[in-house]
Amino acid sequence: MYKFKSRAAGDLIMLEPNGRQILTILGRTDAASQTQGILLPEHMPEAIHQLEAAIQADEAHRAQMIQEALDQGDPPPRFEGVSLRQRAVPFIEMIRRCHKAEKEIVWGV
Repeated sequence: MYKFKSRAAGDLIMLEPNGRQILTILGRTDAASQTQGILLPEHMPEAIHQLEAAIQADEAHRAQMIQEALDQGDPPPRFEGVSLRQRAVPFIEMIRRCHKAEKEIVWGV
């Protein structure tokens, strides 16, 4: 389980696979930076951009899969679980709030 904390926002808790996915999108791919880390205010605009780009790519991929199924006369696929957008938006909002207050976000501490 991941707990993202900041003095400018309430704690944001994510299940381990979801938190790891978010951190991977942010370029935190090694075990050490996924276990414990900090997102500084000066890096937050780029983090928002990376998350929004990943959401757009995920939604485009889903739309392409639906269109391909329809083109082949198959029923559209059903996507299980929660979309990346639904998982990432609360974190994006936390980043925006923390950036405005110039406070870092930490995890694993």
